[in-house]
Amino acid sequence: MLQEQVATTNEKRYQKELPALPLTTIWLISFGFLGVQMAFSLQSANMGRIFQTLGADPHNLGLFFILPPLAGLVVQPLVGYFSDRTWIPGLGRRIPYLLVGAVVAVIVMCLLPNSGSFGFTAVTAMTFGAIAILFMDVSSNMAMQPFKMMVGDMVNKEQKGFVYSIQSFLSNSGAVLASIFPFLLTIIGVSNSAPKGVVPQSVVLSFYVGAGVLIICSLITVWKVKEYTPDEFAVYHGISKESTKEKVNIFKLLGSAPKVFWTVTLVQLFCWMGFLFIAI
Repeated sequence: MLQEQVATTNEKRYQKELPALPLTTIWLISFGFLGVQMAFSLQSANMGRIFQTLGADPHNLGLFFILPPLAGLVVQPLVGYFSDRTWIPGLGRRIPYLLVGAVVAVIVMCLLPNSGSFGFTAVTAMTFGAIAILFMDVSSNMAMQPFKMMVGDMVNKEQKGFVYSIQSFLSNSGAVLASIFPFLLTIIGVSNSAPKGVVPQSVVLSFYVGAGVLIICSLITVWKVKEYTPDEFAVYHGISKESTKEKVNIFKLLGSAPKVFWTVTLVQLFCWMGFLFIAI
C-alpha cells in the first residue's frame, strides 16, 4: 500500500501540465467533426429513402437502422483500445485510425447511393446497401473517435470547454449542411426523381459532396496536427512504464468509473432511442 502511494506521488511529481494550444491547433483538432457529422447526417436522413427506393418494406426499415449503433458499439471501444497502444512515426497515435476510417468512409459514401444503379436485383441491391451502411458506420466511427480522443490527449482543462463548444458548432453545422443539400441541389435543377429502383441524383450528389468534405477535413488534420510523442504523452499525463504494462479487466475499469460517466451513459441511452425514432 505504501509503495503504491509512493509510486503515485512520484508520477504526479514528474507530470507536467498540458500547454495551452493556439487557436489554430484547436480548430484543426476539431475540424473533422464537420465532415464526419455530414456523413452521419446524410446516412440518417436518406437511409430510409434509399432502401425504400431499392424495394424495402417501410415497416422493416428499423432492421437497417439497427446496423449503425451496433457498429458503433463495437468499433468505438476497439479504436480507443488499439490507438492507446499505437505509435507510427510521422503519423502518431490517433491519426492512423482517422486516416483509414476517412478513406473507407469516402469510398462507401460513393457506393451506397448507387446501390440501385449496378443492375442488381432488388434483394441483391438491398443486401449490397445494408453491407455498405455497415461499412460506412464502422469507418465513420473509426474516423470520428480520433478527433474526440485528441482532445483528451492534447487539450488542458482550461481549454476543454472551449474545444467542445467548437466541436458542437462544427458538428451541428455539418448536420445542417447535410440535411439541406438535397433540397439545394433540387432548387438549382438537379433531378430529385429517378427510375424505379434508382436513387435520385440530388441524393447521390449530396453523398459525393459529403465524401469530399469528409476527406478534405480529415486530410487537413492529418497534415497539420502533430500529436505528442509517447514520452511527451507519458509526462503530460503522469503515466509510468509500470502502469502501461498493467492489464486491467474491462469490468474492473467500469466499476471504478466516475459518477459522471454513468450519468452521461444514461442520458445517451435515452437520447439515441429518440434519435432513431426521429430518423425512421
